[in-house]
Amino acid sequence: MRTETLFDTGWLFHKGEIPANAPAIKGPTYSSSKTERMKWGPAAIHYNDAVDDYRFDVLYNDVLWENVNLPHDYIISGEVKKENNNALGFFDYVPAWYRKHFFGGDEFKEQRAVLLFEGVASICTVYLNGCLLKHNFSGYNSFEVDITDYVKYGEDNVLAVHVEPNGHEGWWYEGGGIYRHVRLILTDKLSYDLWGVYIAPRKANDDYRLETRCTVRNDANQESSFVMKHTVLDSEGRQVITYASPACTLAARSCGDFYQEALLPAPHLWDIDSPYLYTLVSSIYQNDEKVDEVSNRFGCRDYIIDPNKGLFLNGRHVKIKGVCTHQDFGLTGKAVPDNVLRYKARLMKEMGANGVRMSHYMHPAATMDAMDELGFIVLDETRWFESTDESFAALEAVVKRDRNRPSVFMWSLGNEEPYHATDMGRRINQSLMARARKLDLYRPMTSAVDRPPETTTISADIDLIGINYNHTKLDWAHEAYPDIPVFSSECCATGTTRGHYSMSEDPVRGYLPAYDRVTNNSFISREKMWKLVMERDWLFGAYQWIAFEHRGEAVWPRLCSQSGAIDLYLQKKDAFYQNLSHWATYPVIHLLPHWSFIGREGEEIDVFAYTNCPVVALILNGRCLYRVEVEKWGHAAFKVPFEPGRLEAVGYDEEGREVCRDVRETTGRAEKLAFRTDCPAEPNGCDLALFTCVALDEKGREVPDAAPFISFTVEGDAQLIATGSDISDHTPVTCPDRKMRCGTVSIAVRPTEGASGFILRAASENLLPGKIEVRY
Repeated sequence: MRTETLFDTGWLFHKGEIPANAPAIKGPTYSSSKTERMKWGPAAIHYNDAVDDYRFDVLYNDVLWENVNLPHDYIISGEVKKENNNALGFFDYVPAWYRKHFFGGDEFKEQRAVLLFEGVASICTVYLNGCLLKHNFSGYNSFEVDITDYVKYGEDNVLAVHVEPNGHEGWWYEGGGIYRHVRLILTDKLSYDLWGVYIAPRKANDDYRLETRCTVRNDANQESSFVMKHTVLDSEGRQVITYASPACTLAARSCGDFYQEALLPAPHLWDIDSPYLYTLVSSIYQNDEKVDEVSNRFGCRDYIIDPNKGLFLNGRHVKIKGVCTHQDFGLTGKAVPDNVLRYKARLMKEMGANGVRMSHYMHPAATMDAMDELGFIVLDETRWFESTDESFAALEAVVKRDRNRPSVFMWSLGNEEPYHATDMGRRINQSLMARARKLDLYRPMTSAVDRPPETTTISADIDLIGINYNHTKLDWAHEAYPDIPVFSSECCATGTTRGHYSMSEDPVRGYLPAYDRVTNNSFISREKMWKLVMERDWLFGAYQWIAFEHRGEAVWPRLCSQSGAIDLYLQKKDAFYQNLSHWATYPVIHLLPHWSFIGREGEEIDVFAYTNCPVVALILNGRCLYRVEVEKWGHAAFKVPFEPGRLEAVGYDEEGREVCRDVRETTGRAEKLAFRTDCPAEPNGCDLALFTCVALDEKGREVPDAAPFISFTVEGDAQLIATGSDISDHTPVTCPDRKMRCGTVSIAVRPTEGASGFILRAASENLLPGKIEVRY
């Protein structure tokens, strides 16, 4: 029977290349030209990789190895240098080695054994016991390595992975290392292939027909006969229906596809507001004995995208309120724990988003699970717009893994490709569409195009026309292709810096105004773009660039892109609340800036109120300064001479009733430090607990412009992993000492496995210290 073991712990790591100095004589050369080709160097089974060594009967190694657990990104802890590539975050990208020892116990015998690598950045080579097993050429696709024939039974086995992160695939921070999970999967010789159960629920009146296609593999040396049985469980784990296949056979050492169908009566529907999930448990029986079983979640939902009326989900009109996202996190690089990936998904939902574009690659399974569970309309994207063996394999990985997910509504086969405007691009696109269609029968396909649509060669072939920026061409595309739905696959890219409340940039510090504005003719404001989307019924939605600030695409001294509505360290920016004012179905008002401009009395301050209310009043120290009407999807803007005290924005509905209010107060000087918990963690050795340190005045109010230098320490069963605050701070994230910017510092702490608890402390000169205690 199938077992799956997380292979994340107990790895050895060395940063930098290790020369495998080959002996210049025939014998070793002859030996290394056989199956075990690595007889020396860090891929060799007998290589001395001890972290420390007190043995007397060994050759000592002059190479430093350290113990690490996965996920692991070794680039993020390095120094940033102005002369390095700004697109990649100013880091040095150097090769590295990983090694892991494991015992080949009896569980490996008569089983198929594979390692599933969810992501290694970027180009990697995998060895087992000195035998070369896999080259992988992309840092974003998941891939399997079959180790069945190479495991040494009853002995120590050595898995070695060489990582070369300089084969860059993107213009963003790419990190380096085994930055996602590795899993050891053991199965019977008769088993389901990886992601081998495909469920396509199709509406049939009030019921749904479950079309089920299963890819079964027979790795035995003889023909195998079997039957498959399927059970549908509801969200509470209760059995709903069962169905089975007729008798099946597979030739020795072969794979085959088998089709079954069943009717699921009157199911609960999956929707963005009520994402109901079923589970299909699929089993293989051979001679009445169960030899394999896999579980796949799915949802029943019906949607159409009409070229003139937009998107209808389960019969109701829905506009996609979307954001794009990268995987990385400012404190950990690309190695983002599952609980933080889920926290990021919750932040997007809290912001009012109902759609996410997985730019520009296959994202982690934990992220995709959260999309299903929280109810997002996902545009799933592959990395390479190429019709090559490697690109087809990457496309197959993302489609096969995600095709059962109800959150995935469409596939994107490319992003901003120059070849979109050439006949070569047309041919590549047709090849990619044909390959994807064999794997998923029903979802529409697109490619995110930044070329003017009149110059694009692929528009007549794709199912949906996705336009990046070029907002003035959306109407043209709709008129030119009246039978193809059109949407904005990427828009806005409006850069703002959290807490920089000036209408002018600060190039010395790398800060941009915190206020929404039109950057240029392509990167228009969030407000103008959302008005454009809402004024066109046929424009079925938009994916805004971007949910989170990400490293790279930066201008020194700034280390990250500034387009995110949430900052590099997961602090909410004013843009977060602006999006909420556009997307929420309840009254929202958000007042900016803060009101602590001591020393600027009498100076005019730009004040915005982001709101979905038709009328807003601005009140200063009890005096109503303004009462204005606000156009739909707009905002209120004021010029207010600063005077200390209390500034309030009040939102009114059409009947003149107050429905929401936001307040800013002039705070006193910072007196003490305090913490709030943003993302809790389980003591499993993998999760990260995220905290925000703030400075409070004597009344307990957060001081929004506080900037003390703070030292953080952890006591107990946990490790301080990273700190961050300023997007132009060049101190490595691993440093426990950090200068606060605009009133917050973000901290990541990893509880040890089985921890009973820990205390996080903050200390700063002239401030009372802060602490937070966590108990399990």
